[in-house]
This record gives sequence, structure tokens and C-alpha cells, in this order.
Amino acid sequence: MQEILSVAYPWIKSLHILAVISWMAGLFYLPRLFVHHSERVNPGSDTHDLFLMMEGKLFRLIMTPAMIVTWVCGVLLLVTDGVIDWAAVWPWTKLVSVVAMTGFHGWLSKQRKIFMSGKDILSGKTYRIMNEVPTILLIIIVVSVVVRPV
Repeated sequence: MQEILSVAYPWIKSLHILAVISWMAGLFYLPRLFVHHSERVNPGSDTHDLFLMMEGKLFRLIMTPAMIVTWVCGVLLLVTDGVIDWAAVWPWTKLVSVVAMTGFHGWLSKQRKIFMSGKDILSGKTYRIMNEVPTILLIIIVVSVVVRPV
């Protein structure tokens, strides 16, 4: 198995990076949709239904599959010999950040369901602030992987 993983390593890593980019695009865009949905749309209107459709397709067809591919490829990279030095700090900061990113994905799912119910308990300002969460986590992840603090 290790021989297959070693040979496939550049392909797995490439797919991992592509999936991360797709996932991040959705994590950046969905909260922006929520800002406009909460500030400018009345529940039950045609525009409300349009936003629900856009948010749903983004979440179900792009974000969630990209998150799954990110995790699957990430785990394959984790189990490939010589890729991770668990004695270093960087894999732990990356892992914690990716788990937090997955939690943010779950939070977005919950918010989408609230919009679907016709309720909106959060303000556009809150969604603007929450839109910074994936940015902060992305910075931590990239610095962890590139700089690799020991």
C-alpha cells in the first residue's frame, strides 16, 4: 500500500490542493450570499427562493463534495510514509485548523437551514464578521504547511 501511495503522492497532493481551493471558494462566498440574503430579501419572496437555490447548490454541489475530497486526500497524505513528522508543531496546527474549518462548514449548513425555514436570526454584520473565519484559518493552514514551525 505504501508503494502505491508513494507513487500516487503528487496526484493525491494535486487533487488535495484543487479540492481545498474549491472548498475555500465556497467558504468565502456562502457567507457573502447570507449577508445579502439577510439584508435585502424578504422571506417567501421570489428573491428568497432564488437565494435558497443558489445557496443550496453552492453548498451541496461544490462545497460539500470539495470538503470530502479534501479530507480523503488529506488522510491519504497523512498515511503516506515520510510526509508528516508528528513531532513537529505544524501538522497539529494544520489539523486543528482543518477541523475548525469543517466546523465552520457545519455552521454554514445550520445557517442555510435557518434561511430555509424562513427565519433569519443573524444580521448581515454578523455574517460579514463570520466571513473572516475561513480567512484566518486559511492563513494558519498555509503558514503551517509552508513555514513548518517546529
